[in-house]
Amino acid sequence: MGDQQGPWPRLATSIALRRGARLSSILSDIHICPNPLAASLCTLPNSLSTRARLLLPDFFFDISPSMELLRPLLPPENAYLRSLKVDCTRLDDSFLDFLTRPSLQELCLRNCADFSGKLLSELGRSCKDLRFLYLSSVAEKRGRSIDVSHLEELLSGCSQLETLILMFDVSIFLRHNFARVWALASSKLISLEIGYVSSVMVTELLSPAVGPHQSANNLQPSILPNIQKLCLSVDYITDTMISTISKYLISLTHLDLRDSPIMEPRMAFDLTNSGLQQINAHGKLKHLSLVRSQEIAPTFFKRVNDLGILLMADKCLAMESICLGGFCQVTDTGYKTILHSCSKLYKLRVFHGTHLTDLVFHDITATSLSLTHVSLRWCNLLTNSAIARLASNKDLSTLDLRDCRNLGDEALRAINTLPKLKTLLMDGCDISDVGLSYLSKGLMNSLISLSVRGCKRLTDRCISSLFDGGSNRELRELDLSNLPNLSDAGVLLLVKSRIPISELRMRQCPLIGDTSVMALASMQVDENLWHGSSLRLLDLYNCGGITQLSFKWLKKPYFPRMRWLGVTGCVNRDIVDALARSRPYLHVATRGEELGTDQWDDLDDMYLQDYEEVDEFEQWLLGGENMILHWLVEFSVV
Repeated sequence: MGDQQGPWPRLATSIALRRGARLSSILSDIHICPNPLAASLCTLPNSLSTRARLLLPDFFFDISPSMELLRPLLPPENAYLRSLKVDCTRLDDSFLDFLTRPSLQELCLRNCADFSGKLLSELGRSCKDLRFLYLSSVAEKRGRSIDVSHLEELLSGCSQLETLILMFDVSIFLRHNFARVWALASSKLISLEIGYVSSVMVTELLSPAVGPHQSANNLQPSILPNIQKLCLSVDYITDTMISTISKYLISLTHLDLRDSPIMEPRMAFDLTNSGLQQINAHGKLKHLSLVRSQEIAPTFFKRVNDLGILLMADKCLAMESICLGGFCQVTDTGYKTILHSCSKLYKLRVFHGTHLTDLVFHDITATSLSLTHVSLRWCNLLTNSAIARLASNKDLSTLDLRDCRNLGDEALRAINTLPKLKTLLMDGCDISDVGLSYLSKGLMNSLISLSVRGCKRLTDRCISSLFDGGSNRELRELDLSNLPNLSDAGVLLLVKSRIPISELRMRQCPLIGDTSVMALASMQVDENLWHGSSLRLLDLYNCGGITQLSFKWLKKPYFPRMRWLGVTGCVNRDIVDALARSRPYLHVATRGEELGTDQWDDLDDMYLQDYEEVDEFEQWLLGGENMILHWLVEFSVV
């Protein structure tokens, strides 16, 4: 959306927002960046810095900025602002005027817990041209109110909306009013996603009302007739809801439903073979996801078996993506039916496939499938033989085999024949250092993300096995969490490899300590491209050897690109709090929560810190810590 203004405004904005500086100061010192585009900005007259702040069409905040930072960067005079994405953790209703701009067409506001329902009302009144809207966690903070009238103002005011994502609990709205206000929604709305809603509310919302002089056989069309993509998290996935969705959303191409029952549902509140038979009544569905989550209780779709899958597959021959989770009564017969019936399928995901065995993939070469994404999580009957068969799909780019306990080194040998694989997840599998060495010897040279969390047999040697002979140079995300035999020596091997890792997870590793932090802080990847460590995410939660000493190397100027850090808060609460204050744009997690980043833009390499500060790491090394210095020199770190 900002391309018509040229590339430089987006670049300058990204740098400014990351450093917490005004654009005027950025444009004056941007010569420190080696990128030619950024360097060219140095020639701009100073008068253009103010003009740049007024004309920038796109703002992307991958931090949680304060009001003080945002006010000068979002001046009211900017009538060109089209796209705004902000983490609102530190914002509230007092900032509504700065976020609700009439010129906006795309708005993404995350973590809006401190906002009330006024946010929705103000968006409806001010942002008439919105095409895309994402809101999460609205009014979740105690004392913040929201009701259906706020939703009504949003839907009636934003008449151009095409995509609406409400990632919060909308079941708080009264049922009868909830269905009524959606009649005001934009006729252009084609994509709807809701964080949580009851199945009864969904059924009432989509079912056309019968008027006083209207027969049940002559109903008005659904109030959301043009919806093509529907993603909902509900209390129960039921036959009634499936039937209603399939009957009245005549343009539906993408259906994603997830539930998390607190107990086994009764027949009337469950999905059965009959409900599956109703799916894709209009023949346009391309993507289907039905998942019963195990987050709250170990519940399954116990009323669906192979017959239900057969009936569904008969109507889904043109399906391109299928995800089934929690279907404990479906056997190889049902899954093979999908593979042999859906000839256009490229993405297959199965969770908790308790009866899924190697036989499903025995004759996969006889199909015309060209799978690119496969996830078989918690499918404990699968063995290495299944993966060898699956590897005949040479276009595979994503393979998720987490918690398949019977997969071992031979599975990795087969996986290494996949030349296009970019993401490999092997958490909890029975693999060893020898198995990982296979990933450095075959055709695969495109791996970007690897997770071996909880693979207990792995040791420090897995690092050298992985990067032997300069292999896997493209790897950027590595999860080594919960490896009891991984120590600082393994991290030193990783540092020696000079791989520009951006996300490194090592939580629950008892042998990881201060030496690892110091080595990573000093890591130089490519002196021509990077200043300091390339890490954007580092998870050290509950690592046994982390002490207060590590926090000296977690502050500036080390880890200049760090956005997410996981540590154990009980190490020293005061030190953790001081670190968070000194690096306000660093997300410091101390309670064991999983860390993650949003890839809102690809300008990470342009984020720079000031490097005039004293190098405490070097001073400390020269001050007498001979053993650590010996290790770092031995591994060519310094």
